[in-house]
Amino acid sequence: MVMRFTDEDHARVAQAIARAEADTSGEIFCVVARQVSSYRDVSLGWAAAAALLLPLGLIPFGFNGDWLAFGGGWQAAHDTGGVGAIGRALGAYALVQAMIFLAVFFVTLIPPVRRLLTPAALKRTRVRRAALQQFLAHGLHLTEARTGVLIFAALDDHQVELVADEAIHSCVSPEVWADAVAALTGALRQDQPVEGFEKAVSLCGRVLAERFPPRPADVNEIPDKLVVI
Repeated sequence: MVMRFTDEDHARVAQAIARAEADTSGEIFCVVARQVSSYRDVSLGWAAAAALLLPLGLIPFGFNGDWLAFGGGWQAAHDTGGVGAIGRALGAYALVQAMIFLAVFFVTLIPPVRRLLTPAALKRTRVRRAALQQFLAHGLHLTEARTGVLIFAALDDHQVELVADEAIHSCVSPEVWADAVAALTGALRQDQPVEGFEKAVSLCGRVLAERFPPRPADVNEIPDKLVVI
């Protein structure tokens, strides 16, 4: 998924955050990641599995070195113990494995294929880890009242994560954020990321306003912005 964010887009999200934070002591921050992982290990895993398993299907058909012209040259009239034939067969088998490995590896590097073959649980884990890293990197865990909220979208993985700090997590059920996540996810499907962030920020602001009203002399501890990585 390729999306571009203009200066106007960044300004709209920043304004949405400022409006939402006007009624709460909570802090909202937005991050878009184009890619959280290359998933090359997934490609390697599929390639290795295919290279190990697929050639086995050739054995019942009498696969040997002659299939790949390994036996096309001059041969001794008597091959003691069949050593030459075994060597040719093993060499051909290894070549077939290498060909399958490379073919599957490069095919699974194609983004749509990779997304299809990457386990959903692995994608969720890596997106969640990336969201937590961004939460810490931008100091959302350092707010005075521990009321930071990160809205994180992983474009290549087609996933949205919402991370809330300790004070919020302790009194707000994770299900409460479902509407915000759904709003952003739906907008991303329609290639409307800015509108999605505006809706998600607004919904998060309402939740925070109910439980964390503004404090006396409240200050904006985290910049109101959208970060694209």
